[in-house]
Amino acid sequence: MSSSERRLTPVPMRRVAIVAPDWAARDVLTQVADAGVVELEQPGGQQAAVEDVVGVAVRSRYASAWAGWMPTDAADPLAVRIGARGGAVVPLPRPRGEQPPTLLRRRSGSAFTSLVETYSTVPYADLDPTVFAAVAYVVMFGLMFGDVGHGLLLLGLGLAARRGHWRRLRRLRPAASVVIGAGAAATAAGAAYGEVFGPTGAVPALWLSPLDDPVRLLVGGLAVGAVLLAMAYGIGTVNRVREGGWAYALYAPSGIAGATVFLGLGLLVAGVLTDSGWLVVVATVVSTSGLGLSFVGLYVGAGRGGSAAAQAVVELVDLVVRLGSNVVSFARLAAFGLTHAALGAVVWSATAALWGRSAAASVAAVAVLVVGNAVAFALEALVAAVQALRLEYYELFSRVFDLEGRPFRPWHVPLRPAPTPAPDLLEASS
Repeated sequence: MSSSERRLTPVPMRRVAIVAPDWAARDVLTQVADAGVVELEQPGGQQAAVEDVVGVAVRSRYASAWAGWMPTDAADPLAVRIGARGGAVVPLPRPRGEQPPTLLRRRSGSAFTSLVETYSTVPYADLDPTVFAAVAYVVMFGLMFGDVGHGLLLLGLGLAARRGHWRRLRRLRPAASVVIGAGAAATAAGAAYGEVFGPTGAVPALWLSPLDDPVRLLVGGLAVGAVLLAMAYGIGTVNRVREGGWAYALYAPSGIAGATVFLGLGLLVAGVLTDSGWLVVVATVVSTSGLGLSFVGLYVGAGRGGSAAAQAVVELVDLVVRLGSNVVSFARLAAFGLTHAALGAVVWSATAALWGRSAAASVAAVAVLVVGNAVAFALEALVAAVQALRLEYYELFSRVFDLEGRPFRPWHVPLRPAPTPAPDLLEASS
């Protein structure tokens, strides 16, 4: 496996047996439990006592063995550790039809790994979608929360939470990478919109002003959604190949068949917008091919026969309807971006109307600017975070995942350090 492939897949697992002579079984198991790198098939869960595990061993005349799974890279270090106590790590063939447990690689942005694991456990055969999930989430959040001032505030909160300077922010530390990424994306989107705590004119709009050009913003949101859906179909197709081979991927609605329908609909929209007859014909052929492949896959999956054909037709119609609704769902990227800009405009208009009339009015203007932006920041950050998560789970991950894996749950019972004698006992013993 190449280094690039290793970065895109879960941690490789190996089926092993922990073998120990009877006289050293408890000592060997104590070391295995302390290492915490083996998922053993034993009752009692992840923190079962050593004595309980000893009792479920497979025994021969002089030795005991326990089967389980462990990361491939951890096998040699554990073998050295227990070998000094008479134990051994013996590789075993993978049982036919059994899926190894999944352990995702913990990157610097481990909060995004939690984002994936909250939705589902990645099947062992699949690609790890953490990087895709991270990019998609921060991009969608940024488009809905585009403001340079608000983005920099969020970025600062994330950095402060990561460093643990303020006690109240330490609870955000596990999610610091998400907050930092979201803040950076919101800052970039704010520069594109020309928004700094509202339409203050502090920076020019590098792309468009949401309130002045909502239609272009809507088209941009749909375009971003189409790109993210295409990426999800690409990852899903690779996963279907890894799960069941090219034949399975060819007919899967979340594989080549579904991706072909999506491509055909995209070509159809492009053909209509450009008034290109030949592109409409190509789109029709591509879409029809994808629908045919999807029907075959759904028909076979339903079990064949008349009722299976009826079920496949219904599911095929649902596939097309959901595909269109999934694309339209990304209109919320523009809708909530527009809402954020509108709130900022209201606050800025009130501030400008009060400023300069009198000393009291100027103080009131500052209060309106601060309080209004605080309310907009808190409300819109929550809304954008929830909506980005909703789009990620329902529109994107539904294409990435088709099966569900099982998490790697290693047996881990740390060794207890020997208690330090009390000072008076030390003096007495000396």
